[in-house]
Amino acid sequence: MEEFVGRLVGILWSPVMIYFCLGVGLLFSILTRFLQVRLIKDMVVQMFKGSSSKSGVSSFQSLALSLSGRVGTGNIAGTATAIAFGGPGAVFWMWAIAFIGASSAFIESTLAQIYKVKQDGEYRGGPAYYIEKGIGWKWYAVLFSLATLLAIGVLMPGIQSNSIAQGLDNAFGLNTSVTGIGLVILLAIIIFGGVKRIAGVASYVVPFMAIAYIVMALVIVGMNIAEIPAVLSLIFRSAFGADAAFGGIIGSAIAWGVKRGVYSNEAGQGTGPHHAAAAEVSHPAKQGLVQASSVYIDTLLVCSATAFMILFTGAYNVENADGSAIVTNLEGVEAGPAYTQAAIESVLPGFGAGFVAIALFFFAFTTIMAYYYMAETNVAYLLKGKNSKPAIFILKIVILGVTFYGAIKEAALAWALGDIGLGIMVWLNLIAILILAKPALRALKDYEEQKKQGLDPVFNSTKLGIKNAEYWEQEYKADKEESAS
Repeated sequence: MEEFVGRLVGILWSPVMIYFCLGVGLLFSILTRFLQVRLIKDMVVQMFKGSSSKSGVSSFQSLALSLSGRVGTGNIAGTATAIAFGGPGAVFWMWAIAFIGASSAFIESTLAQIYKVKQDGEYRGGPAYYIEKGIGWKWYAVLFSLATLLAIGVLMPGIQSNSIAQGLDNAFGLNTSVTGIGLVILLAIIIFGGVKRIAGVASYVVPFMAIAYIVMALVIVGMNIAEIPAVLSLIFRSAFGADAAFGGIIGSAIAWGVKRGVYSNEAGQGTGPHHAAAAEVSHPAKQGLVQASSVYIDTLLVCSATAFMILFTGAYNVENADGSAIVTNLEGVEAGPAYTQAAIESVLPGFGAGFVAIALFFFAFTTIMAYYYMAETNVAYLLKGKNSKPAIFILKIVILGVTFYGAIKEAALAWALGDIGLGIMVWLNLIAILILAKPALRALKDYEEQKKQGLDPVFNSTKLGIKNAEYWEQEYKADKEESAS
């Protein structure tokens, strides 16, 4: 089983995939004239504009919901794994994929807003919706939806719950079965409350957990401030094969940096658009910009916090693809959260294990919440026009079940299965947004033209010649009038 899973991961995450991710992000960066630099101010401003409605959530709630999916185990365990198998240079490639990936996040999230629908009184959208409406390939949309249900509803929650259970066991000796039961109870309370409750919890928990984690990293960097030039130099030298110790693994640095970067920030993989579509905005580009900023927050802030804690304290091992050691600073320690625990312990003895376990709990638990919402959206897509309530109830039971199972199974297999689910989604979504980029680029141009005129941009799909944007053609004006009244 493990051999088959490993072979499949190798196919999905071959060098072709790595270059594809980089190439698509670079292409969109050029086509948008590097909006991730030009429009940083707009990204921040749009985060806090708009409010929720009966049908949708606010831009900030949508961002928090998206970040709850992006900021997860990948930020702690994934970053540590990238360093363990790609060396310090992998951190640079995580930054690189985040920078160019922000443009991919803009394109896919803007498309989600353009082609969103109002279904059962709530905004729904995502890759399945924009593939069917924008390209006209319903079979492809159904394929993506089924792949997402498999990945998000079955394969990937186990990674998160496994990390929570292992972290709490290591720190406090808490039995993994007890943790699994506790997770199921908490998750049930939230997901049975609907998208508003999920978004509400995320909007409070996500900022708190991210700020606390970054503050801890700043404390460690501050206590090792003299090492800043050396650590930054190590990252850049290793990234380009110029370091004596890590020069021979430049390929691994790129591969692991990109793979773990995409896993963590989710740019281009098709998860973020589900949350983007739920936002109440007057123009799709507004939420596209907000979602682009979430990639920066995830990788440039939270992943960097993990990397700096590990590198500044030297709490890491690095090995070749054949398993031979290049650097062994932590004898017998498995790559993952233990690196971050060791880093904090070296500066604040007795504090590391507990802090990382609590951080993992918040990071990973909110990710499972986001996974549920994405899975529910795809069930709603597959059953649109039919009564989806029984299927959604079954989905809730399934995701609660796999969350418990993930808490007690092997970590290595959990990561491999998650890589399979992610790889399928990335391939399908990147191909789709490459084909369908033009409407998002038109929306960006329209947004910028209205901003130059001093207007608060309002979207008119008919004027821009964008077809099948049914919500904007038929329902947006009615929703605004209803809200005003």
